[in-house]
Amino acid sequence: MNEPVRAVFHGFEQIPLREYAERAYLDYSMYVVLDRALPFVGDGLKPVQRRIIYAMSELGLGATAKPKKSARTVGDVIGKYHPHGDSACYEAMVLMAQPFSYRYPLIDGQGNFGSNDDPKSFAAMRYTESKLTPLAEVLLAELGHGTVDWTPNFDGTLDEPSWLPARLPHLLLNGTTGIAVGMATDVPPHNLNEVVSACVRLLDDPDATVRDLCEHVRGPDYPTTAEIITPAADLLTLYETGHGAIRARATWTREGQDVVVTALPHQVSPSKVIEQIAAQMRAKKLPWLEDIRDESDHANPVRVVMVPRSNRVDAEQLMGHLFATTDLERSFRANFNVIGLDGRPQVKDLKTLLTEWLQFRAGTVTRRLQHRLDKVERRMHLLEGLLIAFLNLDEVIRIIRSEDAPKPALIARFDLSEDQADYILETRLRQLARLEEMKIRGEQDELAAERERIAAILGSQAKLRKLVKDELLADAKKFGDERRSPLVARGAAQALAETDLVPSEPVTVVLSEKGWVRAAKGHEVDPAALSYRDGDRLLAAARGRSTQAVAFLDSSGRSYSTIAHSLPSARGNGEPLTGRFSPSAGAAFQTLATGEPAARLVLASSLGYGFVTRFENLVGRQKAGKAMLSLGEGATVLHPALLPGGEEDRIVAVTSAGHLLAFPVAELPELDRGKGNKIIEIPKAKRGTERVVAVAVVGSGQTLQVKSGARTMGLSYRDLETYLGPRASRGGLLPRGWQKVEALDVE
Repeated sequence: MNEPVRAVFHGFEQIPLREYAERAYLDYSMYVVLDRALPFVGDGLKPVQRRIIYAMSELGLGATAKPKKSARTVGDVIGKYHPHGDSACYEAMVLMAQPFSYRYPLIDGQGNFGSNDDPKSFAAMRYTESKLTPLAEVLLAELGHGTVDWTPNFDGTLDEPSWLPARLPHLLLNGTTGIAVGMATDVPPHNLNEVVSACVRLLDDPDATVRDLCEHVRGPDYPTTAEIITPAADLLTLYETGHGAIRARATWTREGQDVVVTALPHQVSPSKVIEQIAAQMRAKKLPWLEDIRDESDHANPVRVVMVPRSNRVDAEQLMGHLFATTDLERSFRANFNVIGLDGRPQVKDLKTLLTEWLQFRAGTVTRRLQHRLDKVERRMHLLEGLLIAFLNLDEVIRIIRSEDAPKPALIARFDLSEDQADYILETRLRQLARLEEMKIRGEQDELAAERERIAAILGSQAKLRKLVKDELLADAKKFGDERRSPLVARGAAQALAETDLVPSEPVTVVLSEKGWVRAAKGHEVDPAALSYRDGDRLLAAARGRSTQAVAFLDSSGRSYSTIAHSLPSARGNGEPLTGRFSPSAGAAFQTLATGEPAARLVLASSLGYGFVTRFENLVGRQKAGKAMLSLGEGATVLHPALLPGGEEDRIVAVTSAGHLLAFPVAELPELDRGKGNKIIEIPKAKRGTERVVAVAVVGSGQTLQVKSGARTMGLSYRDLETYLGPRASRGGLLPRGWQKVEALDVE
């Protein structure tokens, strides 16, 4: 007979790995969201902050107490309530003590708690001491008045508050940041007076819109005097949607010729800004500045002095460039993602956030009043029994002396409750003897009036709102201050173009045969007379301005460009162009050109083909260059010839056989790139041996210099009529002895 199959429990549960991983990650995600990273809308604190403040209150570290070692507080926090790393806990504690990090610090730190220049340079917790600031009473004052729920700590041996009974919307006052799983929060700090004013407006007018509330909350208020330059319309959108961005800009002033920065955006380090500016100065991208120094001290937490090269430097333009390229202007993300009263994270607009907090505050005040009402009624109940005992003192004493169980006897004799009987029995005889009926009745009257007042408030929403309003205004009067971060309408900062930052000076750019480049100041420099590395010599040179781009063409017809002022000085041998650009394998640099973007020039190859193009077509930011001139087999790039711009300009080309052709510029088409059209005819039989040596453009009144060895022959504009012909023709033969032309120049 078959026996029934019996399930055997092995002490573990078998579930699919996919289900287990999903469940475990979801649990972890919810823990991080609810118990680590996001603040609660009620007290505006994350769990670690709440536990630090509560632990300090339990240690008696109030604003008037003597501070204790921070290690003592951290030990209590991680040992009793927050079983995590001590360094992370201490860092959270330090953050709440830094006046440059928190708009309204909650902890008064003594010792090295970091600096604005390096917020994490604080001393170890065994060296520092701390206590709570007076503002912390806003969070803690009503803790013992039945205003919060209590939950067991991690090991169940102690109770801790689920939240703190904040009397002010701390979430907006100090803001917070946090990163959870799949979500984050970034709430900027705000001014206490402005937030309270918005709360009062909402209490008086529950239908007020976000736009109405923004008449009070004009924008964030960071613990720095740097300007907030976000437009008012963008700030309104931020408060209406619960997310957006805020731009802050450093403030500066002129002291004589110097430019002095007096305030930096929130969490921006002076040393970092100085390093950013110095890096631009080292890279020759900020020639307007001669020096920068940090003069920050205790009296002036931020004082960065910049020394311009001359009094002609436009400070507004300079600072605009620095705002656009350094942390002197910074953008902060805002994301009002908080845990609401329903226990769920949600991005909230300003009205929803303040409405929920006022609901939280009304609930807290109600619980406080109810707690006080219960105590008043209990006290009145006890006083009623005590008055009976006082009026019947002899009988009470007789019962206590004669009865074995005086409590039931008292209850039966005077119709008392157990609490009244216990209170009478616990009262010392000498105290009872001193009591007077008038005093008891006086206390009863006071308690009755208080009970009536509390009951009236609890029974009227209007009176409850007025009480909340009055307490908000009282706290604002006690702790409020003026706005620190001014709201200023500013235009967007614009980084200056590289050419705008450099003085326009004449330069001569020199390229050697081995591809080394340098720039000499002035146009009177003789490139051939410069010193070159062993085995190297002059290949080509071009005269231009330091603010102009320089284009280099290689043997593949590709063009590469850079700004002239960025090239090394001609005092040395320069630098190889291969360090800046990446030409194709086997390609060598053959010539260069410089000029304004709109300048026109003739680009040609040694095979006699070319075209007119604008200089801007040669300029590109690609390190690999851009295809410009299509070359045939064995062809080389000729030195480009700039067009003077006259209507009578003539293009001149000369071959290695001494044939020279001149024709009007209009006959050669203008292209952006390509092979171009034939400039001068080279017979098919001579194409292997004859080539074009050079091209030039001669304007009316100019002279063409034909160079052959050490000799130079000058041909005036009129002399060129002898060599005039249609484009692509053979041209005329130069006189005997001048047919081995090496170069053409124009004067």
